[in-house]
Amino acid sequence: MSVKKPENPELKAKLTPQQYEVTQCSATEPPFQNEFWNHHEDGIYVDIVSGEPLFSSTDKFDSGTGWPSFVQPIEKEHVVEHADHTFGVRRVEVRSAQGDSHLGHVFPDGPGPGGLRYCINSASLRFIPRAKLESEGYKDFLQLFERGAK
Repeated sequence: MSVKKPENPELKAKLTPQQYEVTQCSATEPPFQNEFWNHHEDGIYVDIVSGEPLFSSTDKFDSGTGWPSFVQPIEKEHVVEHADHTFGVRRVEVRSAQGDSHLGHVFPDGPGPGGLRYCINSASLRFIPRAKLESEGYKDFLQLFERGAK
């Protein structure tokens, strides 16, 4: 059973009802019916609440699950992992470090050397296109898209 955070009137006004339920009450949006599951533009995904940088399109892959999936966060210190035993299943919840937003879960069945799949709710994310990284204060992440990066 998930525990609801106390209501935050500022966040309730800023976020859509679904964004609030996902980030503050640990809800899950429907698969294949969310903004970023099939999104392929270059850029980064930030926490909808705090703006902290979380994931890059360079680490995004199609997991077939209907949610955006990533092999790793941009910087590990921006995500926090917690044991999650809801629904009688052992999972690892992923939350943003500063915003404490529920993002989704991480599973050990991903591609690549780390073998991880960060399965993330679109409702917890805001996308910053590569072309707007500098103007929105994320210019340090332009290096992710330089030739030969990573």
